[in-house]
Amino acid sequence: MNAVDIELQHELIGKYAARRKLGEGASSEVFLCRDEFHDRDVAIKRVRASAMVDAVDGPVYARFFAAEAALVGRLQHPNVVQIFDAVADPVAPYVVMEYVPGTTLRPFCRPDSLLPLELIVEIGFKCAMALGYVFRQGLIHRDVKPANILAVTHDGTPTGDITDVKVSDFGSVLNLSSDVTQIDHVGSLAYMSPEQLDGHALDCRADIYSLGAVLYHLIAGRPPFDAPSQAVLMNHIYNQQPASLTGMRAGVDAAVDAVIQRALAKEPKDRFPNWDEFAQALSGLIADHKVPRGQIQGVLDSERFNLLRSLDFFAGFGDVELWEVVHRAKWQRFSFGHPLFKRGEEGRTFYIIAQGGVEVFRSGKRVAVLGAGTSVGEMAYLAPSPELRRHSTDVIVTESVTTISFTPESLEQVSPACRHLFDDAFIRVLVRRLHAAHEALAHPRRIM
Repeated sequence: MNAVDIELQHELIGKYAARRKLGEGASSEVFLCRDEFHDRDVAIKRVRASAMVDAVDGPVYARFFAAEAALVGRLQHPNVVQIFDAVADPVAPYVVMEYVPGTTLRPFCRPDSLLPLELIVEIGFKCAMALGYVFRQGLIHRDVKPANILAVTHDGTPTGDITDVKVSDFGSVLNLSSDVTQIDHVGSLAYMSPEQLDGHALDCRADIYSLGAVLYHLIAGRPPFDAPSQAVLMNHIYNQQPASLTGMRAGVDAAVDAVIQRALAKEPKDRFPNWDEFAQALSGLIADHKVPRGQIQGVLDSERFNLLRSLDFFAGFGDVELWEVVHRAKWQRFSFGHPLFKRGEEGRTFYIIAQGGVEVFRSGKRVAVLGAGTSVGEMAYLAPSPELRRHSTDVIVTESVTTISFTPESLEQVSPACRHLFDDAFIRVLVRRLHAAHEALAHPRRIM
């Protein structure tokens, strides 16, 4: 799609009022529209009427539309663009999607507009997790490229700081569970794996190659292979190794190059075997300090996500729900001696201890020591009345802690599925504590 910004007046696409054109390509146009019923902005991709009547390409464009239409309401992931609706208009069918304020990653592939290395690795981690989710739905994207990854910016403008990314454009998707004949040999040549070029059977490793090619382009300012003709480019993809990223740009450690080069291996068996291993290899570059921390000095979302994955409290949470916690929770650090709760105070906040430890005191006597993966304050949070919400103990930080906290208001902002998982986690915590109390009463000497 070519980026445009054309204001529109009094134009309707179905029931949606078009505000402006966001982009256009050979076969379709994308518009910013208003969904009055749901009170939200949406992006609508409409196939051009002229494309639908083309004797050669018309059936192909119809298949692309059908591929996306089949995914309406199916993809629910914070780093995947949602598809809300699809209308099979006989003249110009269209797909209604989540509107993402910002831009694509294409502008950041130019040598004069490259992103910081740590942000590129963070983008790679989020895309790998998102495409892993897509693959678990039985889908292979087949057209992973910078233009199909949307960058969310803090102020919604193309020049704003990137805060998140979303994988988009599922017109080329291969649905492994579909009985419908699907189009072969689709994708963008510069990012296609050798087996995709050959039309061989594909699995997730074809998309892993494509994401590796995107990350290579974002780091180097050039794709892994470049050539004056398609024939020469295909020959390079089949037979040449991408140039090492070390030396192309300051700060690129050999470990970074090794991760990207493995994703770009010619043979699928030599790449990462699955999305989770690719994602963990990328996050490991940050954890092992193989990527310089420049503009982004705080804790990255990938670090928070992996920390949540390691905690017992979140053992039953899936990736989608963990991302909700990453974005919705309040993350705080407290030093030694800080009182999380004081006896007699009314509590409305509960904490999950991510790192460090606290001790619980009743009337000056220590009654419990709690470490990472445990929760505190949930009884006051769950209590039905203000009086029962008053803390009966003092909870003091004894080892500098990182906490994740929610209030009733902030927990209301997560999905019902996520709240249900919190309820299950609370039940597990309460059962364990009741069992411990029972053991203390039945066998006081054993406990002491």
